[in-house]
Amino acid sequence: MKLTGNTIFITGGTSGIGRGLAEALHKLGNQVIISGRRTALLDEVTAANPGMASIQLDVTSLDSIRNAANELIERFPNLNVVFNNAGFMPFDDVSEPVDDDLAQDLITTNLLGPIRVTSALIEHFKTQPQATVLYTSSVLAYVPIASNAIYSATKAALHSYALSQRFQLRNTGVQVQEIAPPWVDTDLIYKSGDPRAMPLPDFIEQTLVALATDAPEVIVDSIKVMRDNPGANEHTLFEAFNQSLVDNPIPTGA
Repeated sequence: MKLTGNTIFITGGTSGIGRGLAEALHKLGNQVIISGRRTALLDEVTAANPGMASIQLDVTSLDSIRNAANELIERFPNLNVVFNNAGFMPFDDVSEPVDDDLAQDLITTNLLGPIRVTSALIEHFKTQPQATVLYTSSVLAYVPIASNAIYSATKAALHSYALSQRFQLRNTGVQVQEIAPPWVDTDLIYKSGDPRAMPLPDFIEQTLVALATDAPEVIVDSIKVMRDNPGANEHTLFEAFNQSLVDNPIPTGA
């Protein structure tokens, strides 16, 4: 993906990785439009970044997605990048009955949301000289955290979807890239300064370097071992990784 001269729409752009990349890409001279459900947060971010635009969007609502897509194309006809970043990460315990409402909300937000947002924009993107679809998956797409089982599953599914869509778009001007973050110190779980979490500025810096290439997957060095999770040894790696989190739990702020 080229890093300048784009018109970029970012879902979940009011905090964490979404805001970090929005501000970094804005500083590079791109027209950035962020979205979220809360107008006050959108106004706060755009006020801090003059020239950045915003649009209200609820990624769990198909009507909201369709309305936002129509508005985006009308207001920003050069729109050529969508960064599907909106999501949330609750803890769960699938050794017990699953909270069905939470599961449906998580799947609708983290998986159907990106699918629907991209679907609403894809025909417009095909009319652009160059376009890029970005998905935020996770290192957990490759090695799940057992205590975030449904979240991890949505990210694995999104990774699979990106693979298929990339292939289907291979003869068009639309590129598909997947950003797979490690544990980054943001409010997705709880911003704690835990030394195991990657500082957000470091993640943004390394991600921009990788994003500037044509790499289908944008990953930082710290997760390469987990990305290369070998099939025959998958269970051993998974067990060791999750046992380390049992022994030294992720802080939740609770």
